[in-house]
Amino acid sequence: MSGPDTQGSMPAEDLEDLYENAPCGYLSLQPDGRIVKVNRTLQTWIGIPAEQLLGKRLHDLLNTSGRIFYETHFAPLLRMQGFFNEVALDLVTADGRKLPVLANAMERRSEDGALLFTRVTMFQAAERRRYERELVEARAAADAAGATIKSQLDFEQQTAELREQFIAILGHDLRNPLASIAAAGRMLRKEEQTDRSTKVLDLMQGSVVRMSGLIDNVLDFARARLGGGIVLDRRAEVLEPILRQVIEELRYSHLDRAIEVSIELDGPINCDSSRIGQLVSNLLGNALTHGTPDEPVRLSAATVDGRLELWIANGGAPISSDAMTRLFQPFFKGEAGTSQRGLGLGLYIASEIARAHGGTIMVSSDDQETCFTFVMPLD
Repeated sequence: MSGPDTQGSMPAEDLEDLYENAPCGYLSLQPDGRIVKVNRTLQTWIGIPAEQLLGKRLHDLLNTSGRIFYETHFAPLLRMQGFFNEVALDLVTADGRKLPVLANAMERRSEDGALLFTRVTMFQAAERRRYERELVEARAAADAAGATIKSQLDFEQQTAELREQFIAILGHDLRNPLASIAAAGRMLRKEEQTDRSTKVLDLMQGSVVRMSGLIDNVLDFARARLGGGIVLDRRAEVLEPILRQVIEELRYSHLDRAIEVSIELDGPINCDSSRIGQLVSNLLGNALTHGTPDEPVRLSAATVDGRLELWIANGGAPISSDAMTRLFQPFFKGEAGTSQRGLGLGLYIASEIARAHGGTIMVSSDDQETCFTFVMPLD
């Protein structure tokens, strides 16, 4: 069978059937807005026969919000430009359901411009409207999440500002008067002193050293917990001078205590020497505070098998197993009673300095002695 013969046998399109059973709804409105024609598709969608629809107005088929939208947007737009496209409406079906549709409309006018009809096509848009609602809800959720994140960022910024103010207060308002006290003590030592005044100056010097250490610990705690951790300035340095300086400072402030020292370091060590000095100061100060006064505190520092090993031991009552688990927590002050308790930050800061160097601090304690051992790799 040839092509032309096939085309000739095809049935002609039935325009009336096309109108009545089109995949969209059709209706025509008179100039007064009343329905004069409606196709079968739209009748089926809303479950209302043509005889009940003819003579009604379009807004009679809408829900309350749709009627308001019709009067405030739909009708004015149509009068102004003679058409509109893709206007979202909700029709009310015979059983009361809401049928979301998208409507297009165009006016048909006579040659003299008089309005003859307004032709309206409608397409079901349940899935599209649902998708649009989900987009709106998703945007609202995103806006709410954004507001929450902004609030958190604002809070973090305020916290950071408070942290900087806190550090500035400690760094300046406390250090400056302490430096003045230390300078005054040094000036007085240059004058002739009585035994009593010398003792008072020794006490002042010990208090200055202790207070300076407390300020250092609080500053480092603020940086470690609220900021970016302990900051190091590592370089290859000979460590023994800074260790002996720290030992002498503490020996000077604990004149009644014996400190036995053994240092065997092979060459420079890649570390932050001032931080290692601070670590030793904290461990040695802890040993002097909690150790038995009539027994010496022993300190050893040596390079062994590619690592730095430094230990500090003191006699006295052993540390309980419960306290051992919390020794390196901030503000933990231990159990032994003493009049020289600090803030409980010394061991925490020491452990942070060790960690920053890639090292660790271990502790052992029994009836014979308590020993803190710091180990860090040399490379």
